[in-house]
Amino acid sequence: MQRLSAPCSKLAYTRYLAKPILRKPNPCDIFINHRGIDTKKTISGLLYDRFTRLGLNSFLDSKNLKPGDKLFVEINAAIKECSAGIAVFSPRYCDSYFCLHELTMLMESKKRVIPIFCDVKPSELCVKDDRTRPAAEIRRFRLALEEAKYTVGLTFDTSNGDWSEFLAKASDAVTKNLLDVEEERLSINPTYKHISA
Repeated sequence: MQRLSAPCSKLAYTRYLAKPILRKPNPCDIFINHRGIDTKKTISGLLYDRFTRLGLNSFLDSKNLKPGDKLFVEINAAIKECSAGIAVFSPRYCDSYFCLHELTMLMESKKRVIPIFCDVKPSELCVKDDRTRPAAEIRRFRLALEEAKYTVGLTFDTSNGDWSEFLAKASDAVTKNLLDVEEERLSINPTYKHISA
């Protein structure tokens, strides 16, 4: 299939959002994996808002979870249902069990993941074994992190970067990946391919 050169937000609207008949309604198009203390009020929150304006269903724990929700139940369900994920890596990302758990679930369930390296280089990320977790779990975390580090992603320096340009690049990357996931799904299940626009 030929790639269109139109800006991805227009492409998303015309091919992904404007033709909902081609896809099943999804309670979670994109799962945002992040270290809240580092990025919830900046990159992660801004991405969530941008995706919402584009009509995408995003999962960000502070926006989707409510008092009384079972944390792992809701997060695991969102990861299982999502079409793709974003992993927002920050300097203290690997200090969080939840970040590593979510990343591991995304990678082990073969979700398409877009890494965003925010104020950190991939080589600076590592899982430390503080002997509080089983060795098998630490191994799983390390494998998931290595896979993510060797996936093409985006980088952003919060002190010098152009926020508007970065948000546009990130939303384009997400939308392109969602389109790819949708094309893969349609090639596996061609039932809806012949529906006219």
